[in-house]
Amino acid sequence: MSQSSLFERHKNTLEEGIRASRTREYWTAYPENPSPHVYGENASAEGEAAFKSYLNKAFDIDQAATIGAIGSEKSPYGFDLGITYPKVDVDGLIMHVESIRGDWAQTSVETRTGICLEILSRINKRSFEIGYAVMHTTGQAFMMAFQAGGPHAQDRGLEAVVYAYEDMKRTPAVARWEKPQGKRDPIVMEKHFSIVPRGIGLVIGCSTFPTWNSYPGLFASLVTGNAVIVKPHPGAILPAAISVKICRDVLKEEGFDPNIVTLATDSANEPLTKILALRPEVKLIDFTGSTSFGDWLENNARQALVYTEKAGVNCVIIDSTDSFRAMTSNLAFTLSLYSGQMCTTPQNIFIPKGGIETDEGHKSFDEVVAGLAGAVDKLHSDEGRACAILGAIQSEATLNRIKKYGAQDNVVLQSRAVPMAGFDKATIQTPLILKAVDKTSHNSELFGPISFVVPTENTQDSLKIVEDSVKKQGAISFGIYSTSEDVLGQAEGVACRAGVAVSFNLTGGVYVNQTAAFSDFHATGCNPAANAALSDTAFVSNRYRVVQSRKHI
Repeated sequence: MSQSSLFERHKNTLEEGIRASRTREYWTAYPENPSPHVYGENASAEGEAAFKSYLNKAFDIDQAATIGAIGSEKSPYGFDLGITYPKVDVDGLIMHVESIRGDWAQTSVETRTGICLEILSRINKRSFEIGYAVMHTTGQAFMMAFQAGGPHAQDRGLEAVVYAYEDMKRTPAVARWEKPQGKRDPIVMEKHFSIVPRGIGLVIGCSTFPTWNSYPGLFASLVTGNAVIVKPHPGAILPAAISVKICRDVLKEEGFDPNIVTLATDSANEPLTKILALRPEVKLIDFTGSTSFGDWLENNARQALVYTEKAGVNCVIIDSTDSFRAMTSNLAFTLSLYSGQMCTTPQNIFIPKGGIETDEGHKSFDEVVAGLAGAVDKLHSDEGRACAILGAIQSEATLNRIKKYGAQDNVVLQSRAVPMAGFDKATIQTPLILKAVDKTSHNSELFGPISFVVPTENTQDSLKIVEDSVKKQGAISFGIYSTSEDVLGQAEGVACRAGVAVSFNLTGGVYVNQTAAFSDFHATGCNPAANAALSDTAFVSNRYRVVQSRKHI
């Protein structure tokens, strides 16, 4: 298929994405419902079989500078994946990518856009396969792994392509310039404007969302003409490897060297990230992970533009509610989804120590806390449902953190292990809720299903604490419950001053830790939790520059 044909094939998707990004209305190119009517009668079985076919063997990907094999992934559901991946020689890989990236850089915006849209389309068709890969590397329950690791991640990748395409097309390739000279002939020039990519992009994957957090940077860099090296987390390689292989297949079919997109796999004992990040050829870095390493990248990888999403302390304020049961149910699900292993999950819940007004009458601080703990307990009273919501704990460090904080005296709701049929060694834990005993114990992120209920003097005190916390510690989500429009207006002011998205009175099927592509911006880039937003024009526009030439005609 010719490159222009790919653009025409997917043009409607591109145009619908442009429309949605402008209206911010609901739209998705990739259905989140894993229905046989959408993905095919045998899609789930075939996807699971494809996942299982990778186990206990070498992953088939033929790329430059391979010098061996590496890999030691373990499923949080209790078994080793046994997959090995190409181990690369960094010098050889960088040298090869530098030597071949020019063809991709010089091709048209339409060609690159069409290829990226084709890659996303093929990834979507393999959503079940990727879903199982995400499940057994991150610990996400299958439904979440399918949705967040599949269609939702694809939407975020598409969003980056849409923003980048519009941004690149804002400047014409050729322009005629005429400057009037009064009675003399005008000065006439022809000007050419070329999109010039930065160089090589490095996408550093995380262990909990290996596709959702990687696709935006991957596709933003690729569509703007940069080569991309994907460096997945050692514990979550397979979803990234499948995605990279699809990229390479399409590139090769369209006449490009597939090493425009490569996989750089490492291990905890043989890390490559710092080596890659400091290479002078690497001009773009996308990172999701710890604050300490994100800060290191920002401070040391000076040759590159660094886009980071780091740790933050997300907050919820409870001032009052007209539906106490719906509020506690919504918060219970919010705290439980994927065992709190999301960058948007609330950690600190601020409640006036004098209590709140509700549709059930005044409730004391202790009654509000008891209502929340009871809602969490009820949600997980059925073990099958609990497993489907919680998923498994991805990291041993998170399990140790739950154990450490669960041994303290300020426990409101103890975490407990949940057995899962068919996976006897799965690491599944219910949320741990603690009562804050001082003003500092809850001020840093405790990743995982750990949250604090924090007594405050009043809602004004809560608002002040949250604003200060976001400015100092960072946050990606902020929620508030109040029946007062004045309080909600104050909360919006806090959100704008601190630079964090805010959600009001969520009691239905939307949760503070969820965002929708083409409508919600994920992070703002305005506080320490992230220096960029997914996705806006700032996320894509500096991945290339415009170089012009001009001549008299």
